[in-house]
Amino acid sequence: MKVLGISFGRKMRCGEILVKEALYKAKEAGADVQFINAVNMNIQHCKGCDACSAGRNNGKQIKCIIKDDYEILEQAVLDADAVILAAPVFAIAPSGQLKNFIDRFGPAHDRAALVAEQNKRIAAGTELLDERAFKDRYVGYISVGGASTQNWVSLGLPTMNIFGFSLMMKVVGQIDAYDMGRTANPVLDQDLMNRVGELGKRVAEAVGKPYEEVEWFGEEGTCPVCHCNLLSVNKTTTVECPICGIEGHLSIEGDKVKVEFSKEQQNRARGTKIGLQEHYDEIQGMIKVCVPKLQANQETLPKMLEKYKNFDELIK
Repeated sequence: MKVLGISFGRKMRCGEILVKEALYKAKEAGADVQFINAVNMNIQHCKGCDACSAGRNNGKQIKCIIKDDYEILEQAVLDADAVILAAPVFAIAPSGQLKNFIDRFGPAHDRAALVAEQNKRIAAGTELLDERAFKDRYVGYISVGGASTQNWVSLGLPTMNIFGFSLMMKVVGQIDAYDMGRTANPVLDQDLMNRVGELGKRVAEAVGKPYEEVEWFGEEGTCPVCHCNLLSVNKTTTVECPICGIEGHLSIEGDKVKVEFSKEQQNRARGTKIGLQEHYDEIQGMIKVCVPKLQANQETLPKMLEKYKNFDELIK
């Protein structure tokens, strides 16, 4: 059992200290642990070239063509049975470096797409995709922010939850470690250190369990799946969790707001088998519309696009 700890924050600062505390407790629970500080890694943003998906869908293994440090972290995540991830919040949401990794890792390792491709390869008797991409994996999130006002870090944990969607990682728990400015150093807050240690222990103990048997560790939140408090309100009593993409019914009881999410909706959250399959089918449907449209307009499109291609010259 291997638990990987990743911090996207500065060396020997809050995120690194908190992840290492979690790893100490994970090790006590029987895990082999590894720590990576990604802050000085060169992880460029996704170029949208589609090379990873194209290769995957044409008999090759998944590989990003950008030459940087991304693959080091990608392979470490694939090797791990569980991940404890910490990221600093600089401007309401986590650092852009984490989002760079998510944008490149997620679509390339989409479980629904991988299953469809693997089934084709099994039927054809060709080289199979890397089995590591199909195993159950568990994750815990730690959002770190200096602000004492929680709404200045409000997109920290919600954004971090995107990390595990594509590989259907089971979120064991999460901690919103804000107010680190006044705390000065996390080791001065024993309650926080205890909670982080417990998260590490829970993540290690979750490995190998059926997802439905993993108990949640952390604040319950409004959404019963991601346990975050964000809602998209569309002028009706039907609301949506923007992280999980599931609908709920909002009601008011006295001065309390109550949101109910049906089991059917919970079962189709983004990071589930059903949710990922829905999105895969959506993309396949889009391709069936898009490709014929481009082919039908292949002679007229170049002329229509000329003024945009030559914008710098024509705008003078």
